[in-house]
Amino acid sequence: MANLIRALRKSYEEITTAEYVLCLNSSWILPTSALFAWRLLASVYAFTVLFFHIGWRCTHDACEAARQSFSYFTVLGYWGLAFYFAFAAAHTATYRWKGRPWLLDWPSCMRWLHSVFYASVTVFPYVVTAVYWGVLSGEAFISTFSTWSNISQHALNSVLAFSEIILTGSKPHPWINAAALVVLLACYLGLAYLTYATEGIYVYSFLDLNANSSGIVAAYCIGILVGTILVFVIVRYLQWLRMWIVETKLHRWQPGPSQDSQHPKTIDTEMQEPKILCKTSAP
Repeated sequence: MANLIRALRKSYEEITTAEYVLCLNSSWILPTSALFAWRLLASVYAFTVLFFHIGWRCTHDACEAARQSFSYFTVLGYWGLAFYFAFAAAHTATYRWKGRPWLLDWPSCMRWLHSVFYASVTVFPYVVTAVYWGVLSGEAFISTFSTWSNISQHALNSVLAFSEIILTGSKPHPWINAAALVVLLACYLGLAYLTYATEGIYVYSFLDLNANSSGIVAAYCIGILVGTILVFVIVRYLQWLRMWIVETKLHRWQPGPSQDSQHPKTIDTEMQEPKILCKTSAP
């Protein structure tokens, strides 16, 4: 138990360091300003999808469905994507133009929560995509609106997640964040059954205890849990592989120092020689 506590503490300390923050807000292939633009564009698109979805339903006599959509894991996850990219864009912008990511001014506990946020938007979208297209996509293309909505929320979500894995200089997810994602899944399961208790609806048919045996429902829940952990491991090692290729094959690394605030016109964050390198950690 003592070894586990020490490992978790070390994991926590590693993801609250300046090095971790700088790597997360830089790119090995894009200028910092381009990374900011991409993150901002992704956030704007995600918010557009969400608000248009609400507006469309309310103008087509489905405001109740729009209200109930906040109980769906897909929709909550997409709100998470939208807000993550908004905050990530802000952190990248302050790093680019002020030389210091806004995230560095946050308390260490908030930095850790941001790393959990980052883990959630690079893991959960793949679970959503797999479950939807594998189990729930029977009426995905019944209308133009439905087609666009489902592609945006159940396909492009994984594209956005992949961009955060590949384009950024992020370090591999620490194992402590896998535990945090499991807790989030458990909280959502509670929300799903709270929705049934208060609204009388099951947001997902495979959670319906009236139509399915408790064993079937448990099997679905365990399957999603195992799938989430598997995706987490795959994403972690994709990040490690990306860092290894960038460092050993391409001999490049992410920009790491804060901009010299005394010489803002002569020192460009994107062109400086890095002082903090995003070194590949052991897998």
